[in-house]
Amino acid sequence: MSFNFAHVWATMAPLSKGVALVLLAMAISFIGITIERLLTFAKSSKESRLFAGQAGKLLEERRLEELVALAQKHHASTLARLFGPVTVRFLQAYEGMGEGALSPVEVARNESARRLEAISEEVRRGMNVIATVGSIAPFVGLLGTVLGIIGAFQGIGAAGSSGIGPIMAGISEALVETAFGLLVAIPAVIFFNYLNARVSAIDSQLGRSAGELLDELEDYFGRASAVGQQQRAA
Repeated sequence: MSFNFAHVWATMAPLSKGVALVLLAMAISFIGITIERLLTFAKSSKESRLFAGQAGKLLEERRLEELVALAQKHHASTLARLFGPVTVRFLQAYEGMGEGALSPVEVARNESARRLEAISEEVRRGMNVIATVGSIAPFVGLLGTVLGIIGAFQGIGAAGSSGIGPIMAGISEALVETAFGLLVAIPAVIFFNYLNARVSAIDSQLGRSAGELLDELEDYFGRASAVGQQQRAA
């Protein structure tokens, strides 16, 4: 018997059709989120490379104000969204040094921890939906199959037919729900694992970059403090 989707849809019970529509909505949601995340990561990676190429020189030359201005131009870059606010907090604390118990470097380190946490949450946005689709889609498909089989047997009982042909046809049509659920779940799991690996790589790169930035700020603060002491001694 050849597979005819239109025939299968026409013979489905209303509950089975409802389950199929739920699976379709789950597929659309996970595909949409996956595409949005992939595009976001690609744009962020491109912007971060551009930002890093210019930010390194600014850090070496201690031009922190220009670094902040550069970070504001690269809104899509996760690296810029880390460097900009951390550098701003360092400069604010440095200009108001003596008004608080924390040194500018400690203030920058605390801001770095907060920004890393916020960016990590942002890059994971929507991934819980993909994980949910990957984990429950097979069960939703199985539910549709069970409902379809129940409907098939009820129809056979009401018609009083004892032939195996109607039973097999009803069961094969009901199993389409399970197949649909697997077709939704398998790509969702694959893309979730891929995106999760991308997120882990982003977190690691940002952690290393944050450490390098704090080292540069600490060196900047140490040199500035030494110059200030020499000027006061003179």
